[in-house]
Amino acid sequence: MPAASQVTEPAGLAGGQVGVAEYQLTANVWIRGILAERHGLPADAVRYRTGGQHAPGRVAKLAHAAPPGVSVEPIPAGATLAGMLADGELDALYTPRVPHGFGEGRVRRLFPDARAEEERYFAETGIFPVMHVVVLRRDVYEQRPWLAQSLYKAFEQARRGAAARIAETAALASLLPWGYAEAERTRSLMGADYWTYGLAGNSATLETFVRYLFEQGLVKRQRPVEELFAAETREEYVI
Repeated sequence: MPAASQVTEPAGLAGGQVGVAEYQLTANVWIRGILAERHGLPADAVRYRTGGQHAPGRVAKLAHAAPPGVSVEPIPAGATLAGMLADGELDALYTPRVPHGFGEGRVRRLFPDARAEEERYFAETGIFPVMHVVVLRRDVYEQRPWLAQSLYKAFEQARRGAAARIAETAALASLLPWGYAEAERTRSLMGADYWTYGLAGNSATLETFVRYLFEQGLVKRQRPVEELFAAETREEYVI
């Protein structure tokens, strides 16, 4: 938000202009869905302006028409989303990355205590929003279907190792001196397996995301989440 904005709650953005790098980006689907479902700001209540956040000239990686009733237009050539936000030409910016100007007094967060809002969201929904997927080329998978299970198991092994290192106190996993304490706090709030892999631990999250995609006009029907993943990744067997 521009620092001078008078908006103090999401519903106050109705009728305004919101910057997004691309309309269909995963983070933006989550933001629109959460604001519509929990904060009274329907996805079509604002006008979306697309472009590069810190460098001009970004175009959508996947071209698509704007959903019915939704206004999506590019920002002027040579402009950036962060610059327009700081100058008050945008009312808000939906982005997973902190924009330039934050910390300099030119822009601010909509929720002053963003972490408290995120913790409240998880406590009430149990959802830890997902952002990315790992894929195999279809022809490779069809020739070697066992690769899907092997790839999943490799990532799961890496996840378990990373989780163990986060809680280590003798040799820290990051430059944060109290990272281990942060890990303890997170586990107390979200449970021991808070960053879970696999369909079983993420079905509610994925069902919510698919519903948001449908509600926002980005898919034509709500597929069962089981259809979205290789069958081999939903089974356990010894390789």
